[in-house]
Amino acid sequence: MKINEVTVGGPCWVEHASADPGAAKRFYGELFAWRAEAGESPGTDGYTFMTLDGATVAAVTPLEGEGQPTAWTVSFAVTDADASAAKVAAAGGSVLAGPADVSDLGRFVLAADPSGAVFALWQARGLPGVGLLNAPGALGWVELLTRDTAGATAFYPAVFGWTVNPSDTYTQWGLAGLDFGGMMAMDENFPPQLPPYWLPYFAVADVDGTAFRAGSLGADVLMPPTSVPDGPRIAVLRDPVGAVFGVYPAGTEG
Repeated sequence: MKINEVTVGGPCWVEHASADPGAAKRFYGELFAWRAEAGESPGTDGYTFMTLDGATVAAVTPLEGEGQPTAWTVSFAVTDADASAAKVAAAGGSVLAGPADVSDLGRFVLAADPSGAVFALWQARGLPGVGLLNAPGALGWVELLTRDTAGATAFYPAVFGWTVNPSDTYTQWGLAGLDFGGMMAMDENFPPQLPPYWLPYFAVADVDGTAFRAGSLGADVLMPPTSVPDGPRIAVLRDPVGAVFGVYPAGTEG
């Protein structure tokens, strides 16, 4: 992505809700050299911050209720969680939880766009968001997979003020033209029961080597390392607990 620090409107946090948090922490610790940091729970027992070279890069948390899937959730930074939640509803989305204070760390909203893709809003107080972007092992890109690209193109700029950089095959999201993510249309290659979702990509030094290493650690390689036409080399993986993520070359601009 072309932004290198947490910016209002952009991705600011990524959280792994897991049926087996211990397994998730071990896997990402081996794959990205993340360390689990104990600390006060931000509202959920067992919430664990994951750090890389002293910078917070993600979190792992137990599932909160029956039926919640193991998955990554991407959060976007806002200045006013309540006002942004109102924008979500006005634009046709849904507020699933919150707004709610998370101790002294910030204010949180869980939401979904009109097609059902889940994301979160984060109004920072004590926790600005991730402390590292675009470096190996840190968040490097976010991608919306949806069957309603036209609806998403209307919804997200209305909520966040994003710029839209379309092409024949791929749309990129940005802030004042600085792209940080994209959108892919879900076609017949996606199971019809699979809902739309946000996919985090983590920056890595070696996409092929990381995909191989993930497979050796028990991950499924959903899309093997592939060079995107006029784009980077990427791979999409499913970790041993069931959450899907991508890997992306560190330093690659959108």
